[in-house]
Amino acid sequence: MTKIITTRLPDEFVKQLKQIAEKENLDKSSVIRRLLAKAMEEWRKDYAVEQYKKGEFSFGQLAKFAGISVWEVPALLKEKKVNLNYDEEELEADLKAIKWKKKQ
Repeated sequence: MTKIITTRLPDEFVKQLKQIAEKENLDKSSVIRRLLAKAMEEWRKDYAVEQYKKGEFSFGQLAKFAGISVWEVPALLKEKKVNLNYDEEELEADLKAIKWKKKQ
């Protein structure tokens, strides 16, 4: 289902939208949807990283909220220049889990 939303844009935005639409062979509505989707994706990543930095999100929560796999999280953190929140306690727990898995 789609909804119609109206907004006022500065003339410069409208000019740039027209330019992109011409270059991409798209109508302005398609350009707006594409740009908005990209901006929302970036916002989710930025927000999730900020919450992770504050300790509000775990590694997995960051991945889920950002819409990426846990395997992509380290690269995102590196891109955003954020250190991995991983302490000695978590390392020991992970090592125990690995040892337990090997025994099975």
